Amino acid sequence: MGGLAHLLPLLCCLTFLLQGAAPATFTITNSCDYTVWPGILSNAGAPPPSTTGFALPPGETIAVTVASAWSGRIWARTLCATDPTSGAFACATADCGSGSVECSGHGAAPPATLAEFTLAGGTGGDDFYDVSLVDGFNVPMLVAPQSPAATSNGSCQATGCPADVNSVCPPELRVAAIAGGAGAVACRSACEAFAEAEYCCSGAYGSPATCAPTAYSRFFKGACPAAYSYAYDDATSTFTCAAAGGGYDVVFCPATNSLKSGGNPEAAGLPPSIPTMEFSGDADSLMTSRMRNVVAVFLQISVVFSAMSWQCWL
Repeated sequence: MGGLAHLLPLLCCLTFLLQGAAPATFTITNSCDYTVWPGILSNAGAPPPSTTGFALPPGETIAVTVASAWSGRIWARTLCATDPTSGAFACATADCGSGSVECSGHGAAPPATLAEFTLAGGTGGDDFYDVSLVDGFNVPMLVAPQSPAATSNGSCQATGCPADVNSVCPPELRVAAIAGGAGAVACRSACEAFAEAEYCCSGAYGSPATCAPTAYSRFFKGACPAAYSYAYDDATSTFTCAAAGGGYDVVFCPATNSLKSGGNPEAAGLPPSIPTMEFSGDADSLMTSRMRNVVAVFLQISVVFSAMSWQCWL
């Protein structure tokens, strides 16, 4: 112990800092009338969340914890299933390509409606958040801080894209679960559809001065004025909130006067992404196992912190 005695003050300080750095919570709700499979991806250098993917049946809510200074994105996958032969898990929209329900560091394949976050943690700065349609659209989404009260300068506002963009998607951007089918399950961005620099804000169009809104980005902006419609749509699409201590609500298919079912991709009898697949995902068992793991970890941490704090007072 003598060789570690000089480290004890530092360990004690770290203990108190860790005790004060409460994790942030995303309360994720599925208000769609079909199951979605949320995916979560941390940005480079950000610690992983308590889960990176799970099934969320209609009307269900799950709380996901992340580090207080976390940054990353959240989205919903649809028409997901597990191949009974290979055991591979896949989704028709926003698939993360991990082959399982957990995305485990993989991002969403476009088109996908994305909620993006950069949390300030305990730094005293502002959280930044937005809902982006830069990679296209698949599911209506709302993001709202759980802050006790919005400040007078208009921060801590809800944002999102509650409209059913799939139902009005231009034919050249429309994604159908069945080739040639009439039912749209997603709406591609012009960048993905045409791969041209003008739409991707790349090459000669790779700056705010040269990449202007196009007819397609204006279509997305008209449907969802608060959401990102192209890469440099910052002025009306980035939101801030100082110390959103309550975390954030993320709602798929939020209730609005203009939205009923959220464009249910299963309503027209569309099959899962692979016809022979079986739908999978049990939110109840998932949460039970994770809660046991979380409790065990916290008990271990509490024992270590208590021992270290006792040594500090000796």
